[in-house]
Amino acid sequence: MTRIAFRASPAPAAQEALAALTAAHGQCPLAEARVIVALGGDGFMLQTLHEVQASGLPVYGMNCGTVGFLMNGYTAEGLVERLAAAEEVGLNPLHMTAVDEDGRVTEALAINEVSLLRMGPQAAKLRILVDGVERMPELVCDGCLLATPAGSTAYNYSAHGPILPIGAEVLALTAVAAFRPRRWRGALLPKDAVVRFEVLDPQKRPVRADADTMPVTHVVSVEIRSEPAIGHRILFDPGHGLEERLIVEQFA
Repeated sequence: MTRIAFRASPAPAAQEALAALTAAHGQCPLAEARVIVALGGDGFMLQTLHEVQASGLPVYGMNCGTVGFLMNGYTAEGLVERLAAAEEVGLNPLHMTAVDEDGRVTEALAINEVSLLRMGPQAAKLRILVDGVERMPELVCDGCLLATPAGSTAYNYSAHGPILPIGAEVLALTAVAAFRPRRWRGALLPKDAVVRFEVLDPQKRPVRADADTMPVTHVVSVEIRSEPAIGHRILFDPGHGLEERLIVEQFA
């Protein structure tokens, strides 16, 4: 029997799927498993990838939520065969170092994106540096984000950022409702670029930073870089992998 560790979101559909699949395949402890099956939506998939990062195990997601870009379709039958035929995609997360007004430093990893968003009624003012070089002295906006190819169809796409092929060695820097420069929509940066945001006038215009779902409020600076030492392994059904989904999304 395939040694599968199942994980499920609290959603009723995911819990029903968990009951059906563990009845058929058993529940293997994570330390003895060969593969992890995550049942839920994209948010739960991101949570699972973060939680099992140290295990080095591949994760096969089945969609029991409302969004499933990182997931495969759900069926209770043929799971062992699907796992055997699955194609693996490797993802490197972003590493965020955020400093708040009190000097506290928070480090976190983000598989999709690191975003900065205004906390109050006034627009944020951000200074942007890339590899230590000032590229924008002042961006007045609701926010700004740096997205990986895997995250390019998430918040980045909603903010009118570009969809990136999964194999692209680039990151998407995208503004959220830019006010000045009004027409600035962002930039494509090399994957190894180090991006630094400095918050201008943080007392009057407070800003929060989010690494996926990890929030840090009242930040004064945020530095982001890709983390090549960490690799997440995601499994997809043949012909329905992340590369294909990125292409399909652009013609939807």
